[in-house]
Amino acid sequence: MMSLLALRDISKIYGSVKALQNINLTVQRGEWLSIMGPSGSGKTTLMNIIGCMDKASGGTAILDGVDISTLNSQGLTAIRRDKIGLVFQQFHLIPYLTALENVMVAQYYHSMPDEQEAMAALERVGLKERAKHLPSQLSGGEQQRVCIARALINYPMLILADEPTGNLDEANESIVLGLFQQLHREGHTIITVTHDPEVAELTERCIILEHGRIADQRKSRPISGAGAGA
Repeated sequence: MMSLLALRDISKIYGSVKALQNINLTVQRGEWLSIMGPSGSGKTTLMNIIGCMDKASGGTAILDGVDISTLNSQGLTAIRRDKIGLVFQQFHLIPYLTALENVMVAQYYHSMPDEQEAMAALERVGLKERAKHLPSQLSGGEQQRVCIARALINYPMLILADEPTGNLDEANESIVLGLFQQLHREGHTIITVTHDPEVAELTERCIILEHGRIADQRKSRPISGAGAGA
């Protein structure tokens, strides 16, 4: 199994604050990894570097064979657009666009909007009948599923999910986690930042951050199901 992501001695310094220190991490293609840690441990900083939303202060980050630690902002934007699907806790949907249009926006920045393809993405997450609804007309769980459809529309190599169930009730959390489990069975590579041990238990491996360092890592469950057919 070839690695999709390799971090070597990654650090991030803000003034006198060492947000990340000597992070070494390899993520295999098709793996589902979770990142946990207390507030201020560096989870978001690490996610931003992996997601090409920020650059490390030192070290090397290889994503799909590209050294993203050497790229300028334009290069990082291109990698993020072409290779990464982002799912946020706060959804970040455009309030005056329908669910369908919110998915098509991601297509617009990547290539060309395709309404039929965007509708198929919404159908995949169970929202075909809600395609013409505005975000304000959708529940939190439905909004998060629109975000997942948006993240998938450009066939990313890596899905990054930052607290994807943090704003959801138990029923919607179960639906969203079921979608992630399905995506993993299909062979998608997923990295999930979470504070919820039950979410981390669904993933293959869990990384624990403390004070900007990897304090521990453990297998959450056997890897044998990775990449299996749906």
